[in-house]
Amino acid sequence: MSKVLLIDDDVELTMLLQEYLTEEGYDVATDTDGRAAIAAAAANTVDIIVLDIMMPRMNGIEVLQRIRKLSEIPVLMLTARGDDIDRISGLNLGADDYVPKPCSPGELAARLRAILRRTHQPAGASIDAVKAGQLVIHPGKRSAEWCGEPLELTGTEFGLLEVLARNAGQLVSKQDISKQAFGKPLTPFDRRIDVHISSVRQKLGLRKDGQSWIQSVRGLGYQLLVD
Repeated sequence: MSKVLLIDDDVELTMLLQEYLTEEGYDVATDTDGRAAIAAAAANTVDIIVLDIMMPRMNGIEVLQRIRKLSEIPVLMLTARGDDIDRISGLNLGADDYVPKPCSPGELAARLRAILRRTHQPAGASIDAVKAGQLVIHPGKRSAEWCGEPLELTGTEFGLLEVLARNAGQLVSKQDISKQAFGKPLTPFDRRIDVHISSVRQKLGLRKDGQSWIQSVRGLGYQLLVD
């Protein structure tokens, strides 16, 4: 049973989501203070955190920033509908996904399942390493190495980079990346792939020629270079 921590000061919505997710088989704890999420991340007591951006005392962006200094635990953000700035800020800081409010309990449950599926390797899954140039991906351990050093990635970044590594040297469409890494088709105007790619690029650094290791073809997709 996956443990979910739901942080939101909207008590009515929180109760609704908690009841639904419990019926879906999750062990759900709730709180109205973002500091509870920071403590849970530090103690590693939950499997995933659902975090509202607009909260008193400490907003969700600040909470996420502090969590990422402590842990790579999956975080799903709840954002105001249409507020792209909050969504992009959250993704840039390492959020795994976001759901605009008001959201249906069914949509939230589906997003949680998708995140947990790609961040928790199922028993019996292949543990063969995937090598692409200086990059080594260990699917069984959900870890990666770059130029012989550990590469710190969020669960979503790991899934995305694994797809590119398995197709190193080849152009992978955004639609294929979304289906393989996120478990769902890409929707119009969805920028989460671009934001996560930007974060991974920063972590890989630049090639000797000053170019990124991950090349983009406008409107088509991305390609991981191996030499």
